[in-house]
Amino acid sequence: MSTQFLSKLSQNYIELLEDNEYYDITIEVGKDPNVKIFRSHKSILCYRSPYLRRTLASNNNQNKDNVLINIKFPNISPEVFQIILRYIYGGILSLNVQDPSEIFQILLAADDLFLQELVDYLQKYLIENKSEWMEQHFEFIHRTSFQYNSLLEIQQFCTDLMAKSPEKVFKSLDFTSLPKKSLVQLIKRDDLQMKEIEVWEHVLKWGLAQNPTLLPDPNDWSDDDFKTMENILQNCLPWIRFFSLSSKEFLQKVRPYKKLLKREIYENLLNSHLDSDSEPTDNILYPRNIKFKSIIDSKIVNLNIISAISKWIDKIYIINYNSKFDHLRELYLPYKFQLLLSGSRDGFTSKKFHELCDGKPNTITLIKVKGAEEIIGGYNPLKWESSGGYGSFIFSFKNKDIKNAIISNMGETNQDYTEMVYKKCHYEKRIRDTDGEFIIEEYEIFQILKR
Repeated sequence: MSTQFLSKLSQNYIELLEDNEYYDITIEVGKDPNVKIFRSHKSILCYRSPYLRRTLASNNNQNKDNVLINIKFPNISPEVFQIILRYIYGGILSLNVQDPSEIFQILLAADDLFLQELVDYLQKYLIENKSEWMEQHFEFIHRTSFQYNSLLEIQQFCTDLMAKSPEKVFKSLDFTSLPKKSLVQLIKRDDLQMKEIEVWEHVLKWGLAQNPTLLPDPNDWSDDDFKTMENILQNCLPWIRFFSLSSKEFLQKVRPYKKLLKREIYENLLNSHLDSDSEPTDNILYPRNIKFKSIIDSKIVNLNIISAISKWIDKIYIINYNSKFDHLRELYLPYKFQLLLSGSRDGFTSKKFHELCDGKPNTITLIKVKGAEEIIGGYNPLKWESSGGYGSFIFSFKNKDIKNAIISNMGETNQDYTEMVYKKCHYEKRIRDTDGEFIIEEYEIFQILKR
């Protein structure tokens, strides 16, 4: 049986640190006017810090006459080094009175001295207890952490924050000053909460900043200029989801830079927009996993349907839903859908409908047909009034399948909200296979707001 008396041992070593006898090293810490000399013991430092062991071994080789060794750490403050020494001697670390900036300086000093146990602890402590402070001082934390190879958890915290809230971070950070390592880590993320066109524009901006001699307009670039930019962005280009971009974005934002892309990739991109029957290759990255919890709260439709409806509202009509690249395209979600009325929540009466929806412009009505995997609905840009209203278009989906969706200009229904009647009358296309009554399982009405 082995018993450890570590508390008393720690106390004895702290007493040794504070004793002015038996020391064989002096350590000069800080810069004028804040300089302090600490007395210490070579044997303890060598076994507690790999960096100090190497430093003292070098001094030993030069010190043949056993003269008192003196080493200097001008980049560490006396206050921080005092805390480090108490950790080295007694395994004691008290952070109750230190502000976050000083704790971060302790972390950097611990990294310099190769005190990995302390580095790991302080990274975790800052992330779990001082994350708000790190967000407020993000530019400094990010820039500094990426100068240290061991601060992987702090670097990961910075990358996570940029991926989660890029618009928040970029306001406090000069994006073009990002180290390449940090930029690549960021754009590799599937959960980066940015539209792909914005990712591409930021990468181009970053690349231009790395070579200020390049003109901003690619039409003015020589072949050598394109080669220069390609070399700058070579680690970034594979992580851009080019196939997620719309045809308009591809034409306006990618085509002028086509010489940056490998010929095969560019040809595949071009074919994906011009030929719906062309086959995607296996190595195409899927669109980023952008969180859209705030877009819509619906029991009837998913975001793929909302993306299609939003395109119809903005007259970005999808000509061919059978493109084999549809699943690689980015969702179009410029609107927030605010729930006004839900049948399961508010009932199916006309009184409740008028109470909650009258006077509200820009609304979408969604109806789930009972006993069928069928959704029908309509868009009305005008205000609903007690006399009823007409939508600018109506639509239908079966099995939530975007490929076979039907959209038709104009439409009308009767005023009975539990039983509806479908009849092709004042609109251009048939959206149901048969005329006549059907029963509503659920219906929802949303007002559309710009995000």
